[in-house]
Amino acid sequence: MDDHRTAFLKASWVNVVTNVLKIAVEGGLGLAFGSLALVADAAHSVADLLASAVVLVWGRLSFEGPDADHPHGHDRFEPLTALFVGGTLVLLGLKLLFDAWRAIRSAPESHYSVFLAVGLGFAFVDRLFCYWYTKRVNRVVESPGLSALVADSKNDLYTTAAAVVGVAGMAAGTPVLDPLAGALVSLLVIRQGVEVSRENVDYLVDTAAPERVREEIRDEILAHDDVHGVHDFTAYHAGTVLEVEFHAEVDAEHSFVEAHDIETELRNALVSREDVGDVHVHLDPAGLGEWKDADEDRPSPTGN
Repeated sequence: MDDHRTAFLKASWVNVVTNVLKIAVEGGLGLAFGSLALVADAAHSVADLLASAVVLVWGRLSFEGPDADHPHGHDRFEPLTALFVGGTLVLLGLKLLFDAWRAIRSAPESHYSVFLAVGLGFAFVDRLFCYWYTKRVNRVVESPGLSALVADSKNDLYTTAAAVVGVAGMAAGTPVLDPLAGALVSLLVIRQGVEVSRENVDYLVDTAAPERVREEIRDEILAHDDVHGVHDFTAYHAGTVLEVEFHAEVDAEHSFVEAHDIETELRNALVSREDVGDVHVHLDPAGLGEWKDADEDRPSPTGN
């Protein structure tokens, strides 16, 4: 866990630093030569910088263990962080779209310079490196916060490509392409924000695990030699991990110690999964009329 935390912090800092550099280069050149496409791309990076800072500050809390105020740990901090990122991107995209529309309706005033092309080249390399590094780290860390930043960096490549169209239009004597490119950038920003928000809302509202995952967990429970059936089974998100609750049906002849051992084995087996955070097991003995999901291939514990 300490290694994951260190890798998470490094990737977060890489996102912060690369965004600062991109903002300085693109923003300065865009303002100097009147390129709305570059200004929009730089403004997008301002949101990226805010998102990176939030992930750095809040996201690292998810690596903290349970405490008196958070008995189930801090797993909800990361989706909360990513949701903030998504909402910020949507608002910023709408603002940029409005600015682009206003510029299209008026006569765009922009002046092409080779420095604009150099700035775009720098921005593209900057975001490509950030995307590659963050994605590589997140293959191990599997952080929703970093996943949001990976998606953000990937979309940055598209927005920078759109800005290239705008600058190319300036070079060709068609300055209206610059605000049009800015509008395209805005739409990409809005789309990204909606996707990130939708994914992390599911984490925060205790959405059930996908059916495939639920079936996998049920199969693991029923694979135990002493379990004849499962009922009242639920598996739902508690942050980025799953809470699993179920009643396991076992023979009534087991001693209290044996029943305890069965419960412990079931819990340990499920908690060992990377996607499971906590497990709540209730054992039901035979004779209570609750053998709803009993395995037909196994003999009934009552002999019937």
